[in-house]
Amino acid sequence: MNIFKKIYCRTFQTCFKLAIPILPYRDPKILNSIEELPSELKQRNISKVMLVTDSQLRMLTEGLEKLLPENGIKCVVYDKTRPNPTVSNVEEALATYQVNLCQGLIAFGGGSSMDCAKAVGARLACPKKPLKKMKGILHIRKQIPFLAAIPTTAGTGSEVTVTAVITDEKTSYKYPISDFPLIPAVAVLDPKVTFTLPKTLTATTGVDALTHAIEAYIGRSTTEKTRDYSKKAVRLIFENIEKAYKNGYDETARRNMLIASHLAGGAFSRSYVGYVHAVAHSLGGAYNIPHGLANSVLLPIVLKRYGKKSYKKLKELAVAAGLASEEDSAELAAKSFITQIEQLNARLDIPLTLKGIKADDIPELAERADREGNPLYPVPVLWNAKELEQFYYDVSEK
Repeated sequence: MNIFKKIYCRTFQTCFKLAIPILPYRDPKILNSIEELPSELKQRNISKVMLVTDSQLRMLTEGLEKLLPENGIKCVVYDKTRPNPTVSNVEEALATYQVNLCQGLIAFGGGSSMDCAKAVGARLACPKKPLKKMKGILHIRKQIPFLAAIPTTAGTGSEVTVTAVITDEKTSYKYPISDFPLIPAVAVLDPKVTFTLPKTLTATTGVDALTHAIEAYIGRSTTEKTRDYSKKAVRLIFENIEKAYKNGYDETARRNMLIASHLAGGAFSRSYVGYVHAVAHSLGGAYNIPHGLANSVLLPIVLKRYGKKSYKKLKELAVAAGLASEEDSAELAAKSFITQIEQLNARLDIPLTLKGIKADDIPELAERADREGNPLYPVPVLWNAKELEQFYYDVSEK
């Protein structure tokens, strides 16, 4: 990256870091069970909601769809959310909400359902502004309708973040929309809804949460609060992810993973992520590669390339997780930490490469990652599009 772009990126990031203490971040109210939700809705005088989910998860919403009417709350269901929600997906859900005169939203699922629900909320708050005009940061500003988020995966942390990620199906361009009104009002961390999560998704969404915690921590815009969140999240993930992977009905492990994901979400919503996410988003937009899978494969590769610029902070995370000693050198602890991430991926049957990446697409994909990451992400080392191209070759199926 040329010196002038570096100066611009670092200046932008420094200004944003200085603004963090005065920005309107907030944490959603946490409920520990779905059974607590009707009471919460009644307190807010909400009598009709739209439940946003996907067709595969619909079987898990039967209890909620029964619980709400039993408590005098009408429930409209939109279950056509796609794995990477698109603009047309959001517009269809928006029409369902408006036709049925709903008063609030419940997102049930992983990041996709929450992204879709957040984007619907954004369109309701700004009805004359298309989603493409909301791309980037601070383009909403108006309060969205009530939104409760029920994560069925312990990975995205979307129930606490300012961001929704949407795909423009016409261009296959995947972009984030970030603004404070998108933070859900309520997060329901109920481990029971994660019991039947397939092992593959338990693994990749769990490492997705690990990626959030690590990228938030090693960046240059951390605060005491986000550093604390990241350390706790990394420790909880290493202590619980394999337990949840081996026994999906381990309620303690599932709850701890939800807490870890929530903490990691709180960390990265304030301190942002890095190039792992920028590259992963471009791959998701172009090839519909699941975000958690892309992050899991990319994480150790990107960390290695950051090199000595990340050693000190990676050591701190390793020590906090009980994976290294204070007596270890920063380089030794950091490299050991990355190796343990690789070994964890292997034990979770996460592949080393990703299918379907076309060499001819890589320059454009790298340009998209560059546009997303620079200047926003306060990464340890700055890279331009040409330098980012190597990651696509590194993860391409040989």
